[in-house]
Amino acid sequence: MTSSTKSRVDLYRRVYDSFTAPVARFDCGKKCAPHNGGEPVCCSTEHAIPILDKWEFELLRSRSDLWRPYKPNDAEGRAIVADMHHECRAAECKGAAHCERDNRALACRAFPFFPYITRDGRIPGLSYYWAFEDRCWVISHLEIATREFVRECLAAYEAIFAEDRLEYECNRDMSADMRRVFSRRNRGIPLIGRDGGYFIVEPRTHVIRAAQPDEFPRHGPYKDEPPQADAAD
Repeated sequence: MTSSTKSRVDLYRRVYDSFTAPVARFDCGKKCAPHNGGEPVCCSTEHAIPILDKWEFELLRSRSDLWRPYKPNDAEGRAIVADMHHECRAAECKGAAHCERDNRALACRAFPFFPYITRDGRIPGLSYYWAFEDRCWVISHLEIATREFVRECLAAYEAIFAEDRLEYECNRDMSADMRRVFSRRNRGIPLIGRDGGYFIVEPRTHVIRAAQPDEFPRHGPYKDEPPQADAAD
């Protein structure tokens, strides 16, 4: 192992050690599984294919037999694999029933969230992968994300950004894509603030204003659910 490879593998080892907080104080997978063939959305490649940095994949393979390369079985999966950067790996695990909490990929730990990056390069908090609005229960209940999760998630990504420009650019581009999509839909972008509170990025102007969780729409089978009594502080 070269020194540069060891450095990148060690980076993910440190990230794993410091990013352990679950998104909620309960198993949110039990909320979405009944609507998704019995499996949580984030634990099945039928819904979400984890894309890992190649050094992260190397670390996981050295720690456990939980992970293996993802082998696409349809056109959509093949397109995702074909479009990956050469430093990335598509992977799949043995499934939710065999989960090893310490050996979850960063994509698993953070799902459905990513660090939202403004046009001037600031990271005010977390937003989410909007393609999963109709399936992921958490997206319809942002109030359940704990302060510990938000803090650890942002710290993990910022540690990676400091050493991996590509990862920063991917999240910057994801944020720009979200602005374009939500502007076309005339929808505000929900954010969970890094220092607490909730915000909306206004469509077109991109001004960030304070918000309340009940301003955020619910989606899919979760449209009529009330806010959670055990929401985050």
